[in-house]
Amino acid sequence: MWMVVGLGNPGREYELTRHNIGFLVVDALARRHRASFGAKFKGELGQCTIKGSSTVLLKPQTFMNLSGQSVQPTMAFFKIALEHIVVVHDDLDLEFGQMKIKRGGSPGGHNGLKSIDGCIGPNYLRIRAGIGHPRSKAPEGAVVEPRSGVVGHVLGAFKGKDLDDARIVVEHCADAVEVLMADGLEKAQMTFHGKKLLLTG
Repeated sequence: MWMVVGLGNPGREYELTRHNIGFLVVDALARRHRASFGAKFKGELGQCTIKGSSTVLLKPQTFMNLSGQSVQPTMAFFKIALEHIVVVHDDLDLEFGQMKIKRGGSPGGHNGLKSIDGCIGPNYLRIRAGIGHPRSKAPEGAVVEPRSGVVGHVLGAFKGKDLDDARIVVEHCADAVEVLMADGLEKAQMTFHGKKLLLTG
């Protein structure tokens, strides 16, 4: 059995924000594989079959900083091995449209990962979906105030062309989950790792 966890914040105001790209990927998988969600273990939980494997889809509803409080009891209830847990999350340090896939590592300042690491350890699979950094959009020479600039960017909604591109990125991330489950980490990395995904013109 597998579990795919998408990280995000609950509530309509956060639905299309950059920080919620993990939720969007899990929603895409639910549409593809006809899963519906119900409330359980402080999250929205669905079950389906992906590439022949029974799969739990989870969107923690604890707010980002406490995500582990939903992941750990779900993992324990379904007796899911750590190597079969995939966490999809946003990453400021990757360009928008870039993806990286790995097992383990540091949380890199991501509070959702910090919470999960504290509850189950760090050795789960991660799909890092790049959302870019606000400094990459600032005019040359402009000063971006570190905290407010980052928070505003992360909690800002995808709009216009970025929203069109985000929909494509989400589908590619869902593809990556399926390849990871069916063919393993090495194949998923060869196919997606570090590559700039095709965005709209």
